[in-house]
Amino acid sequence: MSQAKKTVKIFNLEGKPEGKTTLPNVFNTSLRPDVIKRAVLAIQSTRIQPQGRDPMAGKKTSAESRGTGMGISRIPRTKSGGGKAAFAPSTVGGRQPHPPKAEKKIIKNIPKKEARLALCSAIAATASKEAVVSRGHKIEKVLQIPIIVIDSIENLSKTSEVETTLTSLGLISELDRVKNSRKIRAGKGKRRGRKMKIGVGPLIVVENNRGISKAASNIPGVDVVEVNNLNSEMLAPGTNPGRLTLWSIGAIKQLDTLYTGDQD
Repeated sequence: MSQAKKTVKIFNLEGKPEGKTTLPNVFNTSLRPDVIKRAVLAIQSTRIQPQGRDPMAGKKTSAESRGTGMGISRIPRTKSGGGKAAFAPSTVGGRQPHPPKAEKKIIKNIPKKEARLALCSAIAATASKEAVVSRGHKIEKVLQIPIIVIDSIENLSKTSEVETTLTSLGLISELDRVKNSRKIRAGKGKRRGRKMKIGVGPLIVVENNRGISKAASNIPGVDVVEVNNLNSEMLAPGTNPGRLTLWSIGAIKQLDTLYTGDQD
């Protein structure tokens, strides 16, 4: 038996209601964190760079074992240089016992139906206040979950306009949380080009990107994506569903077309 569709308000760029709409059936999909995690890890695995070792690494030496009867171990030793041990895995500069292989399969595959279920479940999680709060988002002043805005938001071309709109919709606490989360990463990543770490903020989903993507690029933690390009990782960063998401009314209508009948 299908669940009743939820009616929500549509807000303008000043944060005032301008009408109502019903959420598509995809928002009635049951929450499946296990499937979402598999889908996100599958997406992340495609960005891992294959690595391997030179097959001759550690073997470019004339070291040979001298056999038994000499009162020394049978480890390979060089013929010059005082009989220094070489070649063997336990020696300085020797080969690795089990080096990484470039042919190793590192991409995790997931069935198409399971990936689609994960995406539908991640979309539904954006309408769950409990899921959004559990991710750590600040929504005390947010007008409604999920946030639905008129299509004029797609035409914003300045960063200040996007910030004003997000503030009007009650996201000022969330933006402050992201700004204050910037810190120095712990570990070796500091010297590998990823010194700073910052939290994930709101996601803006639009039907057509008419300039808002460039306008929002300077706001920390805020991402913009067209509804046709949505994936599980955007909606559930770090495999945790419930990202605070702002939808344009055009994107909501497009969801009804893209995911008709997708409900578990």
